[in-house]
Amino acid sequence: MKLGKKQVLTVVKRVDFGVYLGDDKERVLLPKKQIPEGVDIGDEVEVFLYKDSSDRLIATTREPKLMLGELAVLTVADTNKYGAFLEWGLEKDLFLPFKQQTVRVKKGDQCLVSLYIDKSERLCATTQIYRMLKTNPPYQRGDRVTGIIYDTSEGWGAFVAVDNQYSARIPKKECFGDLEIGTFVEARVMEVKSDGKMELSVRERIPEQMDKDAEKIREALQAKGGELPFSDKADPELIKSELDMSKAAFKRAVGRLLKQGEIELGEESIRLKKEA
Repeated sequence: MKLGKKQVLTVVKRVDFGVYLGDDKERVLLPKKQIPEGVDIGDEVEVFLYKDSSDRLIATTREPKLMLGELAVLTVADTNKYGAFLEWGLEKDLFLPFKQQTVRVKKGDQCLVSLYIDKSERLCATTQIYRMLKTNPPYQRGDRVTGIIYDTSEGWGAFVAVDNQYSARIPKKECFGDLEIGTFVEARVMEVKSDGKMELSVRERIPEQMDKDAEKIREALQAKGGELPFSDKADPELIKSELDMSKAAFKRAVGRLLKQGEIELGEESIRLKKEA
């Protein structure tokens, strides 16, 4: 009998509270409310095996959202001093220990996890899923993809599981906006590297992105009364903190607004042009 997996077992005994599945050597209970209609002794039933609240092996005909060897995004149902509990389609929530969390989760969070069997022979979840991600994506440069951020690094950027299964990274220089662990992103494939891992960008191609960045600068100017207290010579960190864009993107967008005659550029400021 395989804990954490689906399997087909034979009904060998009926009792008031359910049926037992298995053979002469090994048996597991399928509770009465889980028994499919019409099932009798000798019939085969497909079940999933896990441990109940008393740590006893038990069968269920319910469909779990996650099995051994798989990855899935699950919602945090609750937390306590030992870890978190995830909704996974079964009566007993799935335990996610603190030591298996790359970042502390809270109720309502969504996280990408895999399943493992701990030292006490119980099924638990882990967010340390890097080694389980595939490196043979069906994507190429320029494709649009979606995924979830499962880890971040100050030096390397944000790590993404595309389609919850393919390994990808948003490099630090491309990290703009809310890119915290658990965030779902839509991105563009910049490159599929020789090792099969993808490099992503949450920004559009330059022409389309220039339009968006120019609009963001217009909105910032209007919010500040028509003038920003820095120019395209400003420090990159100031530009990023104020407008959430790189200095290169800022300069391109400023150049577009200048060409369109919408702004005036000073040594230390940018101003909306006043209508004549």
